[in-house]
Amino acid sequence: MRLLLLSICFLCIVSCDNNTEKTKNPAFLIGNWKRLNDKPGSQTFENWNSDFKGLGYTIKDGKTTFSKQLSIIKINDTLHLQVVGVNENPTLFKFTKQTDTSFVCENPQNEFPKKITYLVDNNQLKAIVQNDDFRIDFIFEKEN
Repeated sequence: MRLLLLSICFLCIVSCDNNTEKTKNPAFLIGNWKRLNDKPGSQTFENWNSDFKGLGYTIKDGKTTFSKQLSIIKINDTLHLQVVGVNENPTLFKFTKQTDTSFVCENPQNEFPKKITYLVDNNQLKAIVQNDDFRIDFIFEKEN
């Protein structure tokens, strides 16, 4: 009987540890990133700090033409990507999948995007923003 109780306790602890891993902040984001596949004449950047607050912005002809504040926040033990500066109110995207090198977050009520994917591939940060009908791929390289 004791062995059964110890086994059950062990399984509960292991389950809790796995749950914690699913809400681990994505460390691969940290750094200053420059977009490689920008439109001619534009430069887009994403800068992520160790506190998982970021800034995305586009410069064209020496002027900032687009800017958004990004942050990874935890709500009820679930990670969310919060985007401020695009809509009137902050927009939340709930993490639905996560690995050590990627995450997917979604907000089905948002017009565009409904889904955002970040992943690291061959030392590049890739961000895909999409809804059911349209997709934009961002490919970034880390700046020194």
